[in-house]
Amino acid sequence: MRIACVTGTAPGETDRLITETAERLEQAGRRLAGIVKAPEPATPDDHHCNAQVRVLPGGPVIAITQALGAGSGACRLDPAGIAAAVAAVEGGSLDGAELFLLNKFGPEEASGRGFCAAIGSALERGIPVLVGVGRGNRAAFDDFAGGMAEDLPPDVDALAAWCGAAAENP
Repeated sequence: MRIACVTGTAPGETDRLITETAERLEQAGRRLAGIVKAPEPATPDDHHCNAQVRVLPGGPVIAITQALGAGSGACRLDPAGIAAAVAAVEGGSLDGAELFLLNKFGPEEASGRGFCAAIGSALERGIPVLVGVGRGNRAAFDDFAGGMAEDLPPDVDALAAWCGAAAENP
Protein backbone atom coordinates (compact mmCIF):
# COMPACT_ATOMS: atom_id res chain seq x y z
CA MET A 1 0.00 0.00 0.00
CA ARG A 2 1.51 3.30 -1.12
CA ILE A 3 0.00 6.65 -0.14
CA ALA A 4 1.69 10.03 -0.08
CA CYS A 5 0.62 13.59 0.59
CA VAL A 6 1.80 17.07 -0.17
CA THR A 7 1.00 20.43 1.41
CA GLY A 8 1.79 23.67 -0.39
CA THR A 9 3.28 26.67 1.34
CA ALA A 10 0.96 29.31 -0.18
CA PRO A 11 -2.78 29.47 -0.93
CA GLY A 12 -3.64 27.49 -4.07
CA GLU A 13 -0.20 25.90 -4.29
CA THR A 14 -1.31 22.40 -3.36
CA ASP A 15 -3.91 22.38 -6.14
CA ARG A 16 -1.31 23.66 -8.60
CA LEU A 17 1.22 21.01 -7.56
CA ILE A 18 -1.24 18.12 -7.95
CA THR A 19 -2.55 19.46 -11.27
CA GLU A 20 0.92 20.00 -12.74
CA THR A 21 2.00 16.57 -11.53
CA ALA A 22 -1.02 14.98 -13.20
CA GLU A 23 -0.27 16.83 -16.45
CA ARG A 24 3.33 15.63 -16.39
CA LEU A 25 2.26 12.05 -15.66
CA GLU A 26 -0.36 12.10 -18.42
CA GLN A 27 2.24 13.40 -20.89
CA ALA A 28 4.48 10.49 -19.85
CA GLY A 29 1.67 8.06 -20.67
CA ARG A 30 0.67 7.15 -17.11
CA ARG A 31 -2.90 5.96 -16.59
CA LEU A 32 -4.49 8.06 -13.85
CA ALA A 33 -7.68 8.03 -11.82
CA GLY A 34 -9.04 10.61 -9.36
CA ILE A 35 -9.50 14.38 -9.69
CA VAL A 36 -7.43 17.51 -10.10
CA LYS A 37 -8.43 21.15 -9.91
CA ALA A 38 -9.44 22.56 -13.26
CA PRO A 39 -8.94 26.17 -14.28
CA GLU A 40 -12.11 28.17 -13.84
CA PRO A 41 -13.15 31.35 -15.56
CA ALA A 42 -12.82 34.38 -13.30
CA THR A 43 -15.90 36.45 -12.67
CA PRO A 44 -16.05 39.85 -10.97
CA ASP A 45 -17.79 38.44 -7.88
CA ASP A 46 -15.99 35.11 -7.47
CA HIS A 47 -13.63 36.28 -4.69
CA HIS A 48 -11.19 33.66 -6.03
CA CYS A 49 -13.32 30.97 -4.41
CA ASN A 50 -14.84 29.25 -7.45
CA ALA A 51 -13.61 25.71 -7.87
CA GLN A 52 -13.97 23.13 -10.57
CA VAL A 53 -12.40 19.69 -10.71
CA ARG A 54 -11.47 17.53 -13.67
CA VAL A 55 -12.14 13.83 -13.34
CA LEU A 56 -9.13 11.79 -14.42
CA PRO A 57 -8.31 10.56 -16.97
CA GLY A 58 -9.99 13.23 -19.07
CA GLY A 59 -13.47 12.98 -17.70
CA PRO A 60 -15.84 15.83 -17.15
CA VAL A 61 -15.12 19.13 -15.42
CA ILE A 62 -17.48 19.58 -12.46
CA ALA A 63 -18.12 22.74 -10.43
CA ILE A 64 -17.85 22.05 -6.69
CA THR A 65 -18.67 25.53 -5.41
CA GLN A 66 -21.84 27.56 -5.59
CA ALA A 67 -22.56 31.25 -5.98
CA LEU A 68 -24.04 32.52 -2.73
CA GLY A 69 -24.00 36.24 -3.44
CA ALA A 70 -21.64 39.03 -2.51
CA GLY A 71 -22.75 39.36 1.12
CA SER A 72 -22.64 35.69 2.05
CA GLY A 73 -20.12 34.39 4.54
CA ALA A 74 -21.28 30.77 4.32
CA CYS A 75 -19.29 27.87 2.92
CA ARG A 76 -19.32 27.95 -0.87
CA LEU A 77 -18.77 24.22 -1.30
CA ASP A 78 -21.65 22.72 -3.25
CA PRO A 79 -22.65 19.35 -1.77
CA ALA A 80 -24.34 18.37 -5.04
CA GLY A 81 -21.20 19.23 -7.03
CA ILE A 82 -18.98 17.27 -4.66
CA ALA A 83 -21.38 14.32 -4.81
CA ALA A 84 -21.30 14.47 -8.63
CA ALA A 85 -17.49 14.49 -8.63
CA VAL A 86 -17.33 11.57 -6.19
CA ALA A 87 -19.88 9.62 -8.28
CA ALA A 88 -17.90 10.30 -11.47
CA VAL A 89 -14.69 9.03 -9.88
CA GLU A 90 -16.33 6.04 -8.21
CA GLY A 91 -18.26 5.24 -11.40
CA GLY A 92 -15.10 5.31 -13.48
CA SER A 93 -13.09 2.17 -13.59
CA LEU A 94 -9.94 1.91 -11.53
CA ASP A 95 -9.00 -1.06 -13.71
CA GLY A 96 -5.77 -0.23 -15.46
CA ALA A 97 -5.07 2.88 -13.38
CA GLU A 98 -1.46 3.18 -12.29
CA LEU A 99 -2.02 6.05 -9.87
CA PHE A 100 -4.86 7.75 -8.01
CA LEU A 101 -4.57 11.50 -7.47
CA LEU A 102 -6.77 13.68 -5.30
CA ASN A 103 -6.25 17.42 -5.37
CA LYS A 104 -7.47 18.02 -1.85
CA PHE A 105 -8.33 16.08 1.28
CA GLY A 106 -10.90 18.63 2.36
CA PRO A 107 -13.70 19.07 4.88
CA GLU A 108 -15.83 16.31 3.35
CA GLU A 109 -12.99 13.79 3.60
CA ALA A 110 -12.07 15.02 7.10
CA SER A 111 -15.63 14.04 8.06
CA GLY A 112 -15.22 10.57 6.54
CA ARG A 113 -17.20 11.38 3.39
CA GLY A 114 -16.20 12.70 -0.01
CA PHE A 115 -13.42 10.71 -1.67
CA CYS A 116 -12.53 8.53 1.35
CA ALA A 117 -14.11 5.39 -0.14
CA ALA A 118 -12.45 6.02 -3.52
CA ILE A 119 -9.03 6.39 -1.86
CA GLY A 120 -9.65 3.16 0.07
CA SER A 121 -10.74 1.35 -3.08
CA ALA A 122 -7.61 2.45 -4.94
CA LEU A 123 -5.38 1.32 -2.09
CA GLU A 124 -7.18 -2.03 -1.83
CA ARG A 125 -6.43 -2.59 -5.53
CA GLY A 126 -2.76 -1.76 -5.01
CA ILE A 127 -2.98 1.59 -6.81
CA PRO A 128 -0.64 4.19 -5.27
CA VAL A 129 -2.38 7.36 -4.07
CA LEU A 130 -1.14 10.96 -4.02
CA VAL A 131 -3.26 13.42 -2.01
CA GLY A 132 -3.08 17.17 -1.56
CA VAL A 133 -3.66 18.12 2.08
CA GLY A 134 -4.21 21.60 3.48
CA ARG A 135 -2.90 22.50 6.90
CA GLY A 136 -6.41 22.74 8.33
CA ASN A 137 -7.19 19.11 7.49
CA ARG A 138 -3.78 17.60 8.17
CA ALA A 139 -4.70 15.97 11.49
CA ALA A 140 -7.80 14.40 9.95
CA PHE A 141 -5.75 13.12 7.01
CA ASP A 142 -3.12 11.66 9.34
CA ASP A 143 -5.90 9.85 11.24
CA PHE A 144 -7.40 8.61 7.97
CA ALA A 145 -4.04 7.37 6.62
CA GLY A 146 -3.15 5.74 9.93
CA GLY A 147 0.47 6.87 9.78
CA MET A 148 1.02 5.12 6.44
CA ALA A 149 1.34 8.25 4.26
CA GLU A 150 4.69 9.51 3.04
CA ASP A 151 5.15 13.27 3.34
CA LEU A 152 6.47 14.71 0.08
CA PRO A 153 8.02 18.13 -0.52
CA PRO A 154 5.98 20.75 -2.39
CA ASP A 155 7.88 20.26 -5.65
CA VAL A 156 6.48 18.90 -8.93
CA ASP A 157 9.72 17.07 -9.73
CA ALA A 158 9.62 15.29 -6.36
CA LEU A 159 5.93 14.44 -6.74
CA ALA A 160 6.38 13.10 -10.27
CA ALA A 161 9.41 11.06 -9.15
CA TRP A 162 7.45 9.52 -6.25
CA CYS A 163 4.54 8.74 -8.58
CA GLY A 164 6.79 7.14 -11.16
CA ALA A 165 8.52 4.98 -8.57
CA ALA A 166 5.23 4.08 -6.88
CA ALA A 167 3.63 3.09 -10.20
CA GLU A 168 6.61 0.86 -11.00
CA ASN A 169 6.68 -0.69 -7.53
CA PRO A 170 3.24 -0.35 -5.89
